[in-house]
Amino acid sequence: MTKFFEKFKIEIEYTSQNVSLSKYNMPLKKVNKPIIEYRTDFLEYLEVEKGLANRSQETYNRILNKFFNWLKENNLENLKPHQLSEDHIWKYRVFLSRCVNKNTGQPLTRTTQNHHLIVLRSLLNFFADRNISCLPSEKIKLIKESKEKAIKFLDIEQIKRLISAPNIHTKTGLRDRAILESLFSTGMRVSELASLNRDQIKITPKTKDLEVTIIGKGNRPRPVYFSERAVKWLRKYLQTRKDKQKPLFIRYKGPKNSPLRLTTRSIENIVKKYAKKAGVPIFTVPHTLRHSFATLLLSKGVDLRTVQEFLGHKNIATTQIYTHIVSKRLREIHRKFHSGKELE
Repeated sequence: MTKFFEKFKIEIEYTSQNVSLSKYNMPLKKVNKPIIEYRTDFLEYLEVEKGLANRSQETYNRILNKFFNWLKENNLENLKPHQLSEDHIWKYRVFLSRCVNKNTGQPLTRTTQNHHLIVLRSLLNFFADRNISCLPSEKIKLIKESKEKAIKFLDIEQIKRLISAPNIHTKTGLRDRAILESLFSTGMRVSELASLNRDQIKITPKTKDLEVTIIGKGNRPRPVYFSERAVKWLRKYLQTRKDKQKPLFIRYKGPKNSPLRLTTRSIENIVKKYAKKAGVPIFTVPHTLRHSFATLLLSKGVDLRTVQEFLGHKNIATTQIYTHIVSKRLREIHRKFHSGKELE
């Protein structure tokens, strides 16, 4: 299960078209309302019954929009839930496999395609929960993915080039330097960074490093740690702030009437901008810095449980994606101290 699934998944309750009664012992009904008109009802279902946070709902809505647009483009905007067939699903899967990621210019990865299929499964589960006749969600098969996934991270030299890329002689450059330093120092998720407020960063003239408690994924509090370097650049950035705005990181351009807090997308674009400028791999996004943070800790000998706490993972299984780093270090230790030369 990928990180995206863990972040945005909802419980999959399989239904069966062979069963004439729903879990509420009510007959399934055929409705005349088209699928695309259930957007609001579905999002409310995710919020109230599945407890999804606002950001997760936004992601589901964005992914659902792709499916709804596909229906419209194929003259299926009037398709009812009970009319959705396995053939429709197959054609949509073919469509997804041929889609191109606008940012990379590459076809959608299997993981991304599965994100779309999981949202579609959830929509069918919503219909089943409402006793609306529809295709069983288990008819939507996910694409098989490789169990071992390469974690993309930057080495320390690449990190140095990246965080040094902003022009620190401008207020925008100071802000961006503080963002990059904070991401690498704390290992925070981009959503966690974007949610920070100024009053959480209590920097005095004597402050060297800083511990801040944040509310992370699943509304779980955890401490994050800003290094002396990160505090240095946060202090310089905050000295340029003459406003009374609450967010820690704000935008300097855009509509005057819109919120000033930088969005996660804006921060992603900032990181990508400097990745290109610094000549580091094009896959670099905020989460790459999180991977780099964890990888560096493990390479220095920090145990997996401690890294789990730093990252705010609920389960150690999630942190185990980094075990390739541990394995490499153990192999090097074994070669150094247990080469077998003593037996010669």
